[in-house]
Amino acid sequence: GQTNLKSPQDIQVSVINTNFTLRWSYAGNYTNVTFSAEYRFEASMTDEMEWKELPGCQKVTHTECDFSSGITEYYDKHHVRIRAARMEEVSPWSSIFEMTPYIIAQISPPGIELQSINGVIKIKISPPEANQVQKMWIDDLSFKYNLVIWENSSNAEVRYQCIFPNDIIDDLAPDTTYCLKVQATYPSDSKEGLFSPIYCIKTTRKENVPFCATNVTVLALNMKFHLHWNNQYEQHVSYNVQYLIGYLKALYEDYSVKWLSVPGCENITDTHCDFSSIISISGLLYLRVQAMSEYNKSCLSNEVKVDPLVTNEIGPPGLNVDISDVLLHIEISPPGGPENEASRDRYDLSYRVLYWKNSSNNEEETKMKEIKQTIGTISDLAPSTLYCVKVQAFSKAYNKSSHFSKEECIKTPGDKILPLIILATFVTALIAVLLVATPLVFALYQAYNKIKHVFFPSCQPPLNIEGFEGQLFNSPYLSTTEEPIENCSIIEAIITEVNQIDLKDYKHSKQSSRDSGNYSNDDDTSGTKVSEETVEKEME
Repeated sequence: GQTNLKSPQDIQVSVINTNFTLRWSYAGNYTNVTFSAEYRFEASMTDEMEWKELPGCQKVTHTECDFSSGITEYYDKHHVRIRAARMEEVSPWSSIFEMTPYIIAQISPPGIELQSINGVIKIKISPPEANQVQKMWIDDLSFKYNLVIWENSSNAEVRYQCIFPNDIIDDLAPDTTYCLKVQATYPSDSKEGLFSPIYCIKTTRKENVPFCATNVTVLALNMKFHLHWNNQYEQHVSYNVQYLIGYLKALYEDYSVKWLSVPGCENITDTHCDFSSIISISGLLYLRVQAMSEYNKSCLSNEVKVDPLVTNEIGPPGLNVDISDVLLHIEISPPGGPENEASRDRYDLSYRVLYWKNSSNNEEETKMKEIKQTIGTISDLAPSTLYCVKVQAFSKAYNKSSHFSKEECIKTPGDKILPLIILATFVTALIAVLLVATPLVFALYQAYNKIKHVFFPSCQPPLNIEGFEGQLFNSPYLSTTEEPIENCSIIEAIITEVNQIDLKDYKHSKQSSRDSGNYSNDDDTSGTKVSEETVEKEME
């Protein structure tokens, strides 16, 4: 079982498209030595997995072999090993090389055809796996192509650009040799292919046609698209504006016969055209101007690319402002009006609101607020102050912003806090005065009643006690005019036997009654006087 043969080392697999090459190194004696390889892949691996001979890599005498015919599963993991053999003697197997073909595969250079005509270079590209039945890259339309071009001279400037399978390279110097190479890329898998060989070609002089449209440009605002161009030709010239749907350029077929005329821009003499009618938000367009002279000669301008959402400029929004007690209300009219709702959704517009105090102080700070909706409020406002507002629409997704809207100014209402404080203070003071004054007034009223009762009585003393035998009754304590008067009753003695009592006794009785201190009212006094007169008459 012993052998002097060494195992192969440094196993490598190179994959370009569907072309597989196995390489290795061998440090032993090459005399009469052959190499054979085996492989297996995970889809067939079991507990009793077996190695299979690798087609194209059996008993080879060199340190590489092509096994493209043996691999058909490009997305499965493969294991490869190799050993040396001489006659009946074999070396141990090498270490196992593990690979997934699609992951390690490289893109081959594309095919290139060049044509120099009228000062430009026409280029036609073939995909990397053109005309192959078995393909690593299934979708040829997913390829993108990078061009590197430079003048064939010392210290030449190198120019890089992306090109289509059928394209025109312009902006070249006449009668100049240019060299170029092209690389295919597969963006969906982030793969970059190998560059093509270098091709060189000499340009021609461009035919000078005076009536050609020049400086073709696109102006677009709020999805209204206009094409403008210049013409310095003094004779009669008519124009036909043509467009090409963008995806046609990504095809490998010739698209030269697929240009269409823009409606409303056919056989016109103006040097501008409104082509908004053919715009699709998500579709690329290419435009050119065909000039027709009075002698039925034609000339095509350079092409311009129109990516609607990129080419379009966002116009300033509309703005209305209103004020409430503590808030400034902002209502924004989106750019372009209701008919541009679809494009605004794609832009995902936001709004930048600037507001400031409109005063003579130039140092007043301008404040900014970003809002997503078309309605917003500003709260940090000073009372009785003139504020100015302007709004700008912007799209972060497309890195675009509009001009600011026209300024709108409005004055905030006066401060209502001070009047409220004054009113509250007045009411509080009034309540306090009422609370203090009410008991004081009540106390004064009670004192007044007491004094009035004592010094200004409401009734007078009876006549029978006002004076005695013509003399006034004077009290050492009370004034007769201010003495409170009480209602009194005098109990009169009924005289049953008038004829038995003499007048003298009666007078003595009267004197006794007055001394007793009994009083009567005016009526009772009158009654007494009547009784006296009656008695006197009877006594006579």
